[in-house]
Amino acid sequence: MRGAAEREPSGPKINDAIRAREVRLIDETGQNVGVVSKFDALARAEEAGLDLVEVSPDAEPPVCKILDFGKYKYQEQKKAAEARKHQKTVEIKEIKMRPGIDDHDYDVKMRAIRRFFEEGDKVKVTLRFRGREMAHQQLGMNVLVRVKNDVEPIAKVESEPRFEGRQMVMVLAPK
Repeated sequence: MRGAAEREPSGPKINDAIRAREVRLIDETGQNVGVVSKFDALARAEEAGLDLVEVSPDAEPPVCKILDFGKYKYQEQKKAAEARKHQKTVEIKEIKMRPGIDDHDYDVKMRAIRRFFEEGDKVKVTLRFRGREMAHQQLGMNVLVRVKNDVEPIAKVESEPRFEGRQMVMVLAPK
């Protein structure tokens, strides 16, 4: 019986895990030393009491830096956390209407749509047809065209009105 295959460790290669024969070395002060053999670079790193870290493995030869690996990992984690904190998830909010919507109800829905755009969200406008309303699809199209015209200054149409079964759907995104 065999054990589980060893996974390739994620993150940059350090010290003996670096496979290249020659590396472009950047010392602990940030100075570019140039292309040196891996063994010279490892000796310099050990002499400084630090690690040799491969920061750019795709370069030819790979770029390695002499630094404290623990501190480097901590800085990378902080950067990733900061990036996650500043990223905004765009939600799709749904507004449901009917072809015979009254003016006041329409105004209430439009206020909600504007509020969603101010928050940076996309809006999916769904127009549901019931019973014999399917015979008057033009009424539904008129309502969606009216919505499109009313939000034109603050939003753009991401997907034009289209039929999905018994309902018409249009997606709007903030400008």
